[in-house]
This record gives sequence, structure tokens and C-alpha cells, in this order.
Amino acid sequence: MADEVVLLDTYVSMFGMRVRFALAEKGIQYEYKEQDLMNKDPLLLQMNPIHKKIPVLIHNGKPICESLVIVQYIDEVWKDNSPLMPSDPYERAHARFWADYVDKKIYDTGRKIWTSKKEDQEAANKEFIECFKLLEEELGDKPYFGGESFGFVDMALIPYYTWFPAYEKFGNFNIEAECPKIVEWAKKCMQKESVSKSLADPDKVYNFIVMVRQKWGIALE
Repeated sequence: MADEVVLLDTYVSMFGMRVRFALAEKGIQYEYKEQDLMNKDPLLLQMNPIHKKIPVLIHNGKPICESLVIVQYIDEVWKDNSPLMPSDPYERAHARFWADYVDKKIYDTGRKIWTSKKEDQEAANKEFIECFKLLEEELGDKPYFGGESFGFVDMALIPYYTWFPAYEKFGNFNIEAECPKIVEWAKKCMQKESVSKSLADPDKVYNFIVMVRQKWGIALE
């Protein structure tokens, strides 16, 4: 019996993008169901009753929630395909640490850029850049965070690249000028077909943010 795989997701979500290229890397066929986060589907609420968030992977009727958990699940279930996690226990723990750092810091600092008032913009930009400079230090001279091959930390971070143009527009700064190593790394990741085909269109990301800002009553300046 073939596996039944369904992904509940939103196109512009950096968290959903992670799952999409994990599935692509593994060559897994799945059904994609776009979710309207302003009007949540009963299926989403049923499959993720705790957080009520995307992405949710439904594998043979069983839901798996939280993007990094889903990526690790995919790696464990379809382990014969190209591995996403390091085989060494220490390296695996190290990768989990930095992926967790991305989750705890990058989303929130990025969100501050497009939700901040004009007087708070400089502080928001500074915090965002500081986080990425720390990631540049961790990357060092390696082509990818895990070394020679694209892996778990790269998968956690690369979706934010598609949000970079929006951050720059709202924050009025240039990420490449501040963090050239990160942009160079991102361009290398984009050479992978599984990544380039799974990332959202930056224009659609920008339009999504504009829509959200309007709904929240944040004026465009």
C-alpha cells in the first residue's frame, strides 16, 4: 500500500517551505492543501488542535506538527533516501541547536522589521543584523552550515531568503551589504532544484505582508 501524504501549508510560510523541500529532497509525492490563515479550515483545526498552525504533515491519516519536527520525521521515515540530518550524534545535536536558534530568533526579529513604527525601525534592523552576523560566524568558510552538503540548518534558514526583499523594503537597509556571507550562502542553496522550486516568490511574500499590515492597521510609510 502506497503512503498517503498530505501537507497543510501556506505558500508564503517559511515554516512550510522547510517541509516542502524536505519532501522534495526525499522525492516524496504528496497532496498539497493551501490554507487560509485568516479563515482556518476545519481540517487544520482537527489535525493541529493545540496550536492551530501550519504546516501539518498528514501521513497515512496521522498528523505531525511543527516544521522542524516534521523535517526530522520525514528523515526518519524515508531514511533510505538522501539524509537530511548528520549521522554523528554530536553533529546532529549541534544542527538541532542552530535550527532552534533560527526558530527562536530570526522569525521574531524579522517580524519586528515589518511591524515596527518608524521610531523603532533602527533598533529592529540592528537586532536582525546582529542575529545574522552570529549565523555568519557559525557558517564560517563552509559552503553549508553542516559542511560540504546541504542539511538541516540550511533547510531551517533558507526560507527566510525569500523574505529578504520585503525586510529590506520595510527596514530600508541592504542585507547583502551587512551580511555578504549569508547572501552568498543563500545563492548557493538556490542552485539546488529542491530549494529553488520550493521557495515562495518574493513579490508574493511582499504582497502578503502588505495585506497583513493593512488588516492590522499598520500604515505604509
